Amino acid sequence: MKTLYVVRHAKSSWGDLTISDFDRELNVRGHHTAPLMAKKLLAKDISIDAFVTSTAKRAIQTATYFIKAYDRSQEELILREDLYQAPAEVYLSVVAQQSDKADSIAVFGHNPGITAFVNELTDTKIDDMPTCSIFAVEIHTDHWANFAKAKKKFLFFEKPKHG
Repeated sequence: MKTLYVVRHAKSSWGDLTISDFDRELNVRGHHTAPLMAKKLLAKDISIDAFVTSTAKRAIQTATYFIKAYDRSQEELILREDLYQAPAEVYLSVVAQQSDKADSIAVFGHNPGITAFVNELTDTKIDDMPTCSIFAVEIHTDHWANFAKAKKKFLFFEKPKHG
């Protein structure tokens, strides 16, 4: 049995239009929300074995709040350039490539691909993954390589109160 936590990056800043989309940082609300959402997972007594993130600045910043809440080193972040602006198929591939040593994985990414991805996982559908929301799924397999075809069960969808 494996568990996947799909997390959209926290709210980012559009204040400086000279900065590329890839380099946009979290805004004040994002810096507030990311640690709160990480603590919500901890309060549910959820363990996470691996943290996989897009290399976009706002995704790394969000993942860093989560990994620190879990008292783990930022050097443990698994950086995946292919998750930036990725369609659902890339998320599927990235998850399938993870080590079987990890029973639970958190994947940090972006819309619209992340919403499309979670909507392919179970019968539970959402209109939009708000910033810093978490979609959790239990996977009936012992091998991440079997992720695509394995039976999946929706666990929960958690979002910040302010979206």
